[in-house]
Amino acid sequence: MSIVEIRAADKVFANGTRALAPVDLAIGPGEFITLLGPSGCGKSTLLKMIANLLEPTSGTLKWWGGGFDHVGEDGRKLVFVFQDATLMPWASVRGNVRLPLDLAGVERAAADQRVDQALALVGLTKFDAVYPRQLSGGMQMRASIARALVTDPNLLLMDEPFGALDEFTRNKLDQDLLELWQKKNLSVVFVTHSIYEAVFLSTRVVVMAARPGRVIEQVVIDEPYPRDERFRVSQKFAEYARRMQELLAHANTLGEPAH
Repeated sequence: MSIVEIRAADKVFANGTRALAPVDLAIGPGEFITLLGPSGCGKSTLLKMIANLLEPTSGTLKWWGGGFDHVGEDGRKLVFVFQDATLMPWASVRGNVRLPLDLAGVERAAADQRVDQALALVGLTKFDAVYPRQLSGGMQMRASIARALVTDPNLLLMDEPFGALDEFTRNKLDQDLLELWQKKNLSVVFVTHSIYEAVFLSTRVVVMAARPGRVIEQVVIDEPYPRDERFRVSQKFAEYARRMQELLAHANTLGEPAH
């Protein structure tokens, strides 16, 4: 059974903008799917529909074979990591990571144990009492990921989480994310503008075009994990990157002219 099944789902906003043409997409257990495409191609719109933050104008979505009302049950949990870390500046790293558990009424001792585990997963154990302003951008994003992981999710949705970071930090967090994905047996849907990030991370890349946003191609990255720096400099990596570049160039020739 697919974790998420999208059938002919589109999105037209109230002002008449057609953000997304009908999309068909299935997300299987354990996949790492990346949505790749130019600005305005509907990547974030599609991700927010998967998160049920936006409703499709027409078409349907199913989560674990049913409606969204069952999402949140054991084995059917999803979380959303935004482009910005969105941490509470007045709370410590521990307080920020514990927030979802506090909102769910989890008893403090049990919550703190889960926070400890989440902080250990992202390498922030020694920074639990620190405030967000005292952290680098990369460390703030680690805290945001820990806050997502503390709920023990099955599906992780990420909207360009590393886009504002320098390349070195971004590459390190990409590597760490793959380790978390495998260790926690997650399914991931990841949005990026970066061809190289998409190739490095993904089991499958969904390439999108704009005006209106739509899927034009899906490319399986048939390379083993774990992936490391050797993969980044391999001939296979270069071939996949070249294929993505060709697809994005084609995507830019499609659609209606921008007004």
